[in-house]
Amino acid sequence: MKKGVLWRIAIIAVTVIIAVVFFLPNTPAFQSMPDWWKKNMPNKGIVMGLDLQGGLHLVFEVEGEKAVEIATERTASALNGIFERKKIQASAKKEDLTVAITPATMDVRKIVEETYPALTMVEGKDVLRYKLSDKEKQRIRDTATDQVLEIIRNRVDQFGVAEPTIQRQAENEIVVQLPGVKDPKRAVEIIGKTAQLEFKLVDDDSPVAAELPPSILPGEETALLDRFKDKIPPGDEILFQRIANKETGVVTKRPMLIKKDVLLTGDLLTEAKVNIDQRFNEPYVSITFNSAGAKIFEDITAQNVKKRLAIILDNNIYSAPVIQERIGGGNAQITGSFGMEEAKDLAIVLRAGALPAPVKILQNVTVGPSLGRDSIEAGKMAGLVGTLLVVLFMIFYYRLSGVVADFALVLNIVLLMGAMAALNSTLTMPGIAGVILAVGMAVDSNVLMFERMREELRSGKSARAAVDGGYHKAFWTIFDSHVTTLITAAVLFQFGTGPIKGFAVTLSLGVAINLFTALIGTKTVFDIMYSRKEVKGLSI
Repeated sequence: MKKGVLWRIAIIAVTVIIAVVFFLPNTPAFQSMPDWWKKNMPNKGIVMGLDLQGGLHLVFEVEGEKAVEIATERTASALNGIFERKKIQASAKKEDLTVAITPATMDVRKIVEETYPALTMVEGKDVLRYKLSDKEKQRIRDTATDQVLEIIRNRVDQFGVAEPTIQRQAENEIVVQLPGVKDPKRAVEIIGKTAQLEFKLVDDDSPVAAELPPSILPGEETALLDRFKDKIPPGDEILFQRIANKETGVVTKRPMLIKKDVLLTGDLLTEAKVNIDQRFNEPYVSITFNSAGAKIFEDITAQNVKKRLAIILDNNIYSAPVIQERIGGGNAQITGSFGMEEAKDLAIVLRAGALPAPVKILQNVTVGPSLGRDSIEAGKMAGLVGTLLVVLFMIFYYRLSGVVADFALVLNIVLLMGAMAALNSTLTMPGIAGVILAVGMAVDSNVLMFERMREELRSGKSARAAVDGGYHKAFWTIFDSHVTTLITAAVLFQFGTGPIKGFAVTLSLGVAINLFTALIGTKTVFDIMYSRKEVKGLSI
């Protein structure tokens, strides 16, 4: 036997072994493997898509106008900080979607227009009133949607979902598909949580703070706000802290009078992790700011010693500790009446980043696995029946050469499953269709070569010469057809959604593997058959 044939046999054997190893996690035999093997396995095999194993389908709408409103409010807050640092007696506040500044002096106007060129003046007499330009508003909306997409992707990654589909659709909608999610409610809460972390001072000096009741029951917040709406000082607001009695389990709300000015936001966070309080054995979230945030936090604590600093997440107070002294280093703690899982979820949303705008759930569909099981069984049956018919036809029509083509078919399926497992591909219903299509294509190339071999035999050539001639003459036809199919698959993958991408992946792998099995696999079998000199004919 020639040395080149031995090398091809070795390559085929190695690729089959690798394919089987990667596909093992999808077989019952994987459970009986040693623990060290399972632990060191480089992947988890083929992952079932949402349409096969069930899961969660969500469509979020990003509230772009709210992002513009938030940007306007932060602009006003930043201008107040600039005025304070430059020791200028001026004040900026948000009114609707404008920034109103008093007094209307030329110095103040110059600072505003130099610092924020995207602001457009709408009034300049007694009050300087600015609004964001239309171009800037559109930029904020587009940026907010892009940021939400990335933040949701980060949160899903930390939530530990295998092969999620996260993509933008329309102008401000985001589609999220989470296969195999066992707790849909928790997933929705983590993904859609706005997580606007803010630090504000508690206004304990106002007489209104003394009039507030120490606690109320959940559901009484609106009535309390209506009772105090005419008493709340300008620049203040009433927010609530959730208090849970550990012994009785009764939940109450503690109202607090909070200053509206945001001293620090969660945008400057670099780390958020769960720790355990050694004194009370309770979880809390430890947060760390970057260098800019650490400096701001140090200044805040230095200027407000003996005052309470409220830590607020999505307008809910988590804690309001008294500042005892200047705090350097940029470290803080968020404590509250929450369990370990709630603390972990809070750390996830803080670590992944705050959503730049609220999101609204347009669709929340939990897909059950029963349809998936039916689809898998139907797909298996279609694949088995199709493969059996192809195998029988090839043997009937091409005799022994048909058996060689069937060997290529089996080899193609084994390598395709192994390649999909190695890439952790997500198998969807269109993906199953791609696998079945690959079965047909696995023998298509052999049909071209076999017909060429028949032509060579009719011209009077020997069996060996007919085989070599058939492969040589059919090579470029097979190569061209496969390349055009790969181009189509690449376009489907680039512009298609999740299920269409699954079809494109299986189609691409099937085409590439088919080239290997048709041009190397079957040729190796023919070379082995004709390595013996006594073989005279060709069963085709």
